[in-house]
Amino acid sequence: MIAIIAEKPSVGMDIARVVGADTRNDGYCSGNGYMVTWALGHLVSLAMPDTYGYTKTAAEDLPMLPDPFRLVSRQVRTDRGMVTDIAASKQLKVIESVFNRCDSIIVATDAGREGELIFRWIYAFLDCKKPFRRLWISSLTDEAIRKGLEELKDGSEYDSLYAAADSRAKADWLVGMNASRALAIVSGTPNSSIGRVQTPTLAMICARFKENRGFVSTPYWQLHVTLQGKCTHRRFFHVGNFNDKAEAEAAYRHIPSGSVAEITKAERKETVQQPPLLYDLTALQKDCNVHLDLPADKTLDIAQALYEKKLVSYPRTGSRHIPQDVMAHIPELLEKISVLPEFREYGKAFDLSTLNTRSVDDTKVTDHHALVTTGVTPEGLSEAETAVYTLIAGRMLEAFSPPCGKETLRMECRIGDMAFRSKSSTVTSPGWRGVFGRKEDKEEDEEGLNDGEAVFAVGDRVPVSGHGLVQKKTMPKPLYTEATLLAAMETCGKDIADGQAREAVKDLGIGTPATRAAIITTLFKRDYVERNGKSLVPTEKGLLLYGAVKDMLVADVSLTGSWENALAQIERHTLDPETFMASIRDYTRKATGEILKLSLPAAPVRTFTCPKCKTGHVILRGRTAKCDNEGCGLLVFRKFLNKELTDQHLEQLFSSGSTRLIKGFKGKKGIAFDAALAFDAGFNLTLSFPKNGNGKKQKR
Repeated sequence: MIAIIAEKPSVGMDIARVVGADTRNDGYCSGNGYMVTWALGHLVSLAMPDTYGYTKTAAEDLPMLPDPFRLVSRQVRTDRGMVTDIAASKQLKVIESVFNRCDSIIVATDAGREGELIFRWIYAFLDCKKPFRRLWISSLTDEAIRKGLEELKDGSEYDSLYAAADSRAKADWLVGMNASRALAIVSGTPNSSIGRVQTPTLAMICARFKENRGFVSTPYWQLHVTLQGKCTHRRFFHVGNFNDKAEAEAAYRHIPSGSVAEITKAERKETVQQPPLLYDLTALQKDCNVHLDLPADKTLDIAQALYEKKLVSYPRTGSRHIPQDVMAHIPELLEKISVLPEFREYGKAFDLSTLNTRSVDDTKVTDHHALVTTGVTPEGLSEAETAVYTLIAGRMLEAFSPPCGKETLRMECRIGDMAFRSKSSTVTSPGWRGVFGRKEDKEEDEEGLNDGEAVFAVGDRVPVSGHGLVQKKTMPKPLYTEATLLAAMETCGKDIADGQAREAVKDLGIGTPATRAAIITTLFKRDYVERNGKSLVPTEKGLLLYGAVKDMLVADVSLTGSWENALAQIERHTLDPETFMASIRDYTRKATGEILKLSLPAAPVRTFTCPKCKTGHVILRGRTAKCDNEGCGLLVFRKFLNKELTDQHLEQLFSSGSTRLIKGFKGKKGIAFDAALAFDAGFNLTLSFPKNGNGKKQKR
């Protein structure tokens, strides 16, 4: 008998059907020589500090350096503290029973760092010794599953992947648990945390915010002349801007009425704008934020759902390329995409015989290739799933389409001793830009068409029909959006001054494609960051923390990036995991000591007049909001239906009786939904759902 373990029940069911294990049991399927079971995500986790005897938050207990770390059945936070998750404990017993009755195991958890960790921790927690092989696939179609089962790898081939995942988790525990407890001691508030990636990310947001708000704009002046052609005109700009108003005005006066310009350069050049590469997860999240206004975590959830519906390949990929063997299937996939209603018009002229191969490179494919569709026809998708699928499918059409052909025209002229120039581009062949036809795909020089279309030849002497002086001002870097923050996390090494450190993180940034969304979500949960339209703005609490730690190790982007590099080296067998962990323990000692020396002002206790008794005051604390009138009894827990309520949510609730729409509640079946919160007649929390277009409340 062979056991197969998947990461989720839905995937387990698919595999069970493919291998013929068609008898459904409690927590597993069996038949045809197989027993197929599944995890429920991370069933096993690293033990919390109290398991090691650290039952109170005290400076003398820091830093906590467990040796060895212990694994426990997954725990969940309740108003009584951390307790064992009953569902996780039950499924672990099922898995143990399946493993005990089988001769060997096939690991079918997601083929990546986290999927490997999920299985290995279960395997270690159950003290299992059975041999195991690895199913490594990039899509969940029946064909991909069958092919993967024919090409199973020995489990030991992924030992280094597990070592990297295990080291990452332990490093996050050491830094996060110690730094967060140290922060709680010096700040007096429990709803705070510091993390290995979280805090440098907050530092990036806060630094940009302070730079933006503190920016002092300075004026500059642009001088331009207009030359009249036979039927139209063209505007030329002075080769340099003027920072001094008097100098600019003098230059303006230097062009008298009746001036003639001599054309000194007229150059046409054929150029191309190459199509974008295929999506990896981060690139998809950026585009979904820009075009669909979806937050990064929501995009990941939708992409995962599309993967489990067999519509797209593995979404948590960090590669934007595909290998040659996958390219062999691309024409067939593109043929199916080109007949979808959204792309039918473009597909009529799409030439499948001459595909652009810019995204094909075996050497740039890591654990998984770029996101592609699978050829399965999408049916019954939600509006959001349809939109994300359309982006992925459209990107495939773009990536394999011809470049956008353009003609660039550069002209220069002189008026006395002053030089002016003009540049514009016209699209001669839309190529890949015809897929979506977005204005955002235009390049900067195409805006030059607004300056006129007249064309002159070298040596022409053209009368100046007008000239002008325009005052402009320097602008600050814009605040981060989720899209631009993801890009900054991906390429933060570009801003690092130290050459060696910059080189170490240039291809890695901080975090991974699979974890960046969760990092951003944590910043919202901790009330460090809030949204202002699309912009990410630090809260007073976030700025306070940033001000305290910005020069410390915990906020060092280059150090965090170098750790990502070290984890990649562990994965490649070029760094010993214990060498990495020794450096993390040393870092933890230093960082914890730095934080404990801080002198932070006590966080102001936020209070509101109690809406129930009208006389008491509701005090916001780390896990609850409670009226201080003993006879009142009003109590609201921060965690409600798997959602952590922020200070902003509670402020809305107590000041107006209801919140705005909150995204991401989860019911008993684990289905996510959006709703507002309000008080009922007895001042208990109740859900309030937005009305649909017919004026009726939506159902969930």
